[in-house]
Amino acid sequence: MIKRKKKGFLNLKELIIFAKQNYFITIIAVCVLFVGVVSVYKLFFAKPTFIYVKVHMGQGLWWANTQRPAGWFVDAIKQARVETDLTGRPIVEVQNVTYYPWYGSSQYDTYINVVLKVSRLGKTGKYNFKRSTIGVGAPVDFEFDNVQFSGTIVALSEEPINNTYVTKTVTLTKKGAYPWEYDAIPIGDTYNNGQTETLKVMEKNNQETASIYSDMYGNNLPLAEESKRYITVKLRLKGKVVDGQFLYGEEQLVSLGRSFTTSSSHFTFNDYMVAGIE
Repeated sequence: MIKRKKKGFLNLKELIIFAKQNYFITIIAVCVLFVGVVSVYKLFFAKPTFIYVKVHMGQGLWWANTQRPAGWFVDAIKQARVETDLTGRPIVEVQNVTYYPWYGSSQYDTYINVVLKVSRLGKTGKYNFKRSTIGVGAPVDFEFDNVQFSGTIVALSEEPINNTYVTKTVTLTKKGAYPWEYDAIPIGDTYNNGQTETLKVMEKNNQETASIYSDMYGNNLPLAEESKRYITVKLRLKGKVVDGQFLYGEEQLVSLGRSFTTSSSHFTFNDYMVAGIE
């Protein structure tokens, strides 16, 4: 009796012949299989790597520089907690959010400390997040349930990022200010960056000042204008020291002779000059 082969099945020899005759399909199938195996390994078997990252909100690439967030955007960012992947596993966890008024505007310099789930690229010391290599200065995108935004990585570590902050008394001066500006400065006013108090108005002083001009004979004459004030203010600032330089709001350099602009809760110190640091 002659045995017939079952239709619908290929034996090994026929499969090899089919693969040789349809090598293009074979290559595609092998690639798909390889990607599938790697994906399954990463999802279910590979040990995850977690790193600590500080992100300055706003894209750092020159061709995609974005605006600093307004107050409503900062409020949304403060509600962000965890971003998950397609399997529901967390890949981003927010630790804290801090923010500082940007030169007295309605925008804020905003910083986010997060824990990222990444892939280690061999022994190179590099990391991959969402299919992109990351490092200090690299852009990064977040997609939380309530808000989506981009940022620039300013610090990266395998250990928790713990900056050491110090408190200094800074003396500010301003020439030619109007009397109402001095009266409006609230003693005891503070600013909180979302985590801690970083500014407090300690004291203020003022004295009358006037502008003068010289006529053609060399006589100095006062200008006929509203009385002006020379204001001196002492602020208690909480910042960090990097390479011997005092920084407020993470990046704003505070040094003698340098202009300084910031805000407390109820007043904007615009175009003041740093006259002392203690």
